[in-house]
Amino acid sequence: MAATASKSKGKTVQFEDVRRGVASLVLAEIPKLLTLLDRTPVSATYGCFDRAYWHYRMMDFPCGMSQEFVLPLALVWSMDDLPGNVYHRDPQIREYILAAIRFAARSAHADGSCDDYYPFERAAGAAAFSLFAILETLDVIEIAADPEIDAFVQRRAHWLASHTESGRLSNHEALIVSCLERAGRRYPGAGFEAAMATRLRRLLSWQHAEGWFDEYGGADLGYLSLTIGLLADLDRRRPDLDLRGQLIAAIDFLANFVHPDGTVGGEYSSRSTLNFFPFGFEIAGAWHEDALRINNLALLPLVELRPPCYSDDRIIGHHLWGWLFTLREFRRDRPLDPPQRTGRAWFAGCGLLVDRTPSTMLVAALSRGGVYKYFADGRLVGSDTGITLALSGRGKVAVTHLGGATVAVSETHIDVSGEMAWAKSTRLTPAKNIVLRIVMLGFGRFFPDLVRRLLQKVLVTGKSAAPFSFRRQFEKTAQGWLVRDEISAAQGWQDVGRIGISGHQSSTTTIMARVYQESQLVPFIDLAPRLKGLAAGDRLSFERHLQGGGDA
Repeated sequence: MAATASKSKGKTVQFEDVRRGVASLVLAEIPKLLTLLDRTPVSATYGCFDRAYWHYRMMDFPCGMSQEFVLPLALVWSMDDLPGNVYHRDPQIREYILAAIRFAARSAHADGSCDDYYPFERAAGAAAFSLFAILETLDVIEIAADPEIDAFVQRRAHWLASHTESGRLSNHEALIVSCLERAGRRYPGAGFEAAMATRLRRLLSWQHAEGWFDEYGGADLGYLSLTIGLLADLDRRRPDLDLRGQLIAAIDFLANFVHPDGTVGGEYSSRSTLNFFPFGFEIAGAWHEDALRINNLALLPLVELRPPCYSDDRIIGHHLWGWLFTLREFRRDRPLDPPQRTGRAWFAGCGLLVDRTPSTMLVAALSRGGVYKYFADGRLVGSDTGITLALSGRGKVAVTHLGGATVAVSETHIDVSGEMAWAKSTRLTPAKNIVLRIVMLGFGRFFPDLVRRLLQKVLVTGKSAAPFSFRRQFEKTAQGWLVRDEISAAQGWQDVGRIGISGHQSSTTTIMARVYQESQLVPFIDLAPRLKGLAAGDRLSFERHLQGGGDA
């Protein structure tokens, strides 16, 4: 069920605003990229972006993902329309870029793969992100042919073509497809065209009828925006692939989740990300105006210099080249109205519900225990990741948001219930690190996918029941929403040390989640005083009234 579009009009984003915003955000990060880079030509690690490896010497292998940073450097080197861009056509920047590509070649495994978080991991994501960046960079800095680089690029592309990672990560698959298409253009007759077609069919089979692409069993808005970007670019390069139907479905699905303040996603998504990659919506805007309407609103955080903080040594590169692509693709001829909608949209396949009025928006992940965000008058006034509790002295935390809840939806009431589960908090210790290294140096180097599946179960997909159950009810009122929570303790309350509600808690390992956003500066709702006097069979109850101006 899709929400109906409203007829409200708003001021559209302007090219100059986007240009200034991109320049301010990107150019401030280039010195950081250069700090991460080994810039000494005589160094054995010249061109390595993993400072923990080459400078601090804390790691025993270089992170292959880090070499993706060649692309933001190449783009700022090539772009003359960034205000204050002192890097434009600087010959030393170009030299660093080539050194970084050559280090990627030298540090790769013999089959072209690379590692990300542990040795001999052979990580598809790191290989795909970095190869995509390298292939695009070769075009940007105009490297026609280079024996060392070309041999490496083909090895990595062939490895990606033949490798299928465990789990469904559609954004990784879209990157692999994009890499194979680019490799096919650069090396015609090398077999990449057939491989690209095979992997594209695999990716498209992961699209749900509701429009979203699978990310670990659900819909993640941030990763979906990247998948849309890569497929929109592929459609432009290869219109014969006939991708517009799938793209329209994905774009129209995502349009339901652009918040009134321009942010997208959050803890209610399947991977809890706050990512947004705008460039694909600019590309698709040539034939689907609603894509531009999405960006009219979703570009506001960029223009107003208030995006989430992505300045992390591993993920900042994705967003830098994504923003620069957006500026490069920006369409000046665009509709004026943003994608504001009214009514309700219930996507049972991924468990997401959106309910809008002209001045409010409730978005909730019902299958994940009713995690929600509530907006009123254009701003976030309520964010809730469910009741969570910690056991005294045991370091164990129980949450309601790990999925599998029972859901009932009616016009005025929503009921969500289920068993709480232990949050995933497994950390590396010296002993575990030694065991992991021994495993990977022996058995694991020959079966990295088996090790990955085991780690995914521990850190991402597995679920362990806690002795608590929950029920969350939403009731629509004339003023907004009434949210009622009840928690039952099968073994009593005596071991519970702290209990309450966070606005931004996430309990699985997602690399691009848990970034900072200004709206997170809200206090933890402490429910511990309500434990006093509770007997073993008693329920803890809490009620919130979400109104136009905030909580009551």
